Amino acid sequence: MLIGIPKELASGENRVAIIPTDAKKLIRAGATIQIEAGLGLGSGFSDEEYTDAGATIITDRNAVLASADIILRISKPSLDEIGQMKSGCIHVSYLDPFNEHDLIKAFRDRGVSAISMEMIPRSTRSQKMDALSSQASLAGYVMVLLATTKLPRILPMMMTPAGTLKPSTAFIIGAGVAGLQAIATAKRLGAKVVAFDTRSVVAEQVRSLGGKFLEIDLGETGQTKDGYALALTEEQMKLQLEGQKKQIAESDIVITTAQLFGRKPPVLVTSDMIKGMKPGSVIVDMAAESGGNVEGSVAGKTVVVDGVTIIGDGNWSNFVSRDASQMYSANLFNLVDEGWIADDKKMVIDMENDILQGCVITHGGEIVNETIKNLIN
Repeated sequence: MLIGIPKELASGENRVAIIPTDAKKLIRAGATIQIEAGLGLGSGFSDEEYTDAGATIITDRNAVLASADIILRISKPSLDEIGQMKSGCIHVSYLDPFNEHDLIKAFRDRGVSAISMEMIPRSTRSQKMDALSSQASLAGYVMVLLATTKLPRILPMMMTPAGTLKPSTAFIIGAGVAGLQAIATAKRLGAKVVAFDTRSVVAEQVRSLGGKFLEIDLGETGQTKDGYALALTEEQMKLQLEGQKKQIAESDIVITTAQLFGRKPPVLVTSDMIKGMKPGSVIVDMAAESGGNVEGSVAGKTVVVDGVTIIGDGNWSNFVSRDASQMYSANLFNLVDEGWIADDKKMVIDMENDILQGCVITHGGEIVNETIKNLIN
């Protein structure tokens, strides 16, 4: 099979879908790989490294898209790009299938098998393919570092002849993959860390990382079978906001990580809470790109509201693009390997495979993911 990897076109995107070491593994398995020239330069991977791995460098982007049996990338394609793909090819990337209905229909009509990296099931067997988790873990680390660059204080306690500096307080809202990494990073840097999550079952994980779990009685809450927090009722949201208000006012750094897949994220930090924070405090809104957890946050920008800096950059793992590329590349390699038939030297989509059942959106000219199919219909 011919695997094509085009460059990412999103502004400022430095990550790559496949790094040279994983390209070499795929070639050893029997694949032929075409790389668009300059693919890895943003993360420090030269064309020469890819050719040394056995890949072919192509300068014509359209040729990469038109000839590939499998296309591996990070961002979703344009509708024009789908029109260039071969009927029957496999396309793997983030797709945002809950919102990109026209894109999914285009894949269906073109006869392309579209695999969405967001839809990889949360299971033990699929962990090595779970790109959301791999990138979120880096996001948690990056968000703490970005906050420290804007905070006019140091994080650890420091005893000096000139006096003692008290440790900064970091409040992490949401203890999923990103939140737990943020807790661990802030703690390693010496901050006093407090965290909250609607899922009380994660309290022990917070404490194991050295953080204090903020207790707020919300009544009955829970999580999905994939480990995501369930949406709260309106009354529960009011209880959460009221319970967090005092802690937010006392914190130097607030990091929000609450995202609801396929839906607008909840507002967790309101304008009146921001007014109650100390001047110079910093908020990082992980969900700024998809609607925001913080009133006043702006997607892709850092703004100052009532003396508080609010960071909403987004694409957090791109700040450490080399490591992010390594992790995403491993996720893609393991996904291709899951469907790889060694004797035939090709990837086959088997809809009996429990992992592929969840992440294959279109196949054989049909929308095969029932959730997305029902949503579009």
